[in-house]
Amino acid sequence: MKKAPILFIFDFDGVIVDSLGLYEKSVHLCLEAVGQPPIRDREEFLSLFDDNFYEAIARRGVDVREFTKVSAAVVPTLSYDGVTVFPGLVPVLQKLRAGKRFVIVSSNSSRAIRLILERNGLEHCFDDILGYEFMFSKREKIVHTLREFGTDGDRSYYIGDTKGDIKEARSAGVRTIGVTWGWHPRERLEEARPDFLIDAPEELLGL
Repeated sequence: MKKAPILFIFDFDGVIVDSLGLYEKSVHLCLEAVGQPPIRDREEFLSLFDDNFYEAIARRGVDVREFTKVSAAVVPTLSYDGVTVFPGLVPVLQKLRAGKRFVIVSSNSSRAIRLILERNGLEHCFDDILGYEFMFSKREKIVHTLREFGTDGDRSYYIGDTKGDIKEARSAGVRTIGVTWGWHPRERLEEARPDFLIDAPEELLGL
């Protein structure tokens, strides 16, 4: 019987690319377009990722369908020149990739993700990309991915940089890896109890 593949599921923003400023700007533009109050500051923005982002903005009174409709129009207008892959990540991905499957599960637009990957020569590194167009829940996207690749939680890892990432991945039954080079600091990630907490991409090779 063929052995189930080892699956690495990555968040995108804050894990693969340094895009905090651009993502914050895009959310501000989308909220403005749907007639909602702006985010007051960086801390309020980051708090939207303590749980599922779309559930968080819905609690603010945002019509999520309208928000994503506006987002689809905003994404092509943004400049991605300042978005960079985190240092040291590309060689780690190249080494880690052998014999494994790579998927991105993100709150971002899959269109934006593909564009950024192409700009950085990483478009062929991932077997699938599931953005908000697929569904809003990261938990459900992770469950779908396990089913699609015929593997289970014991052979699957989700790599995220926010408390919400870890909580959704834990509820999906996969192993969780929190990374401290992204949006939420170590102390905030620890509150979600990830299975692993790492400070540099190279540590992925030792898990």
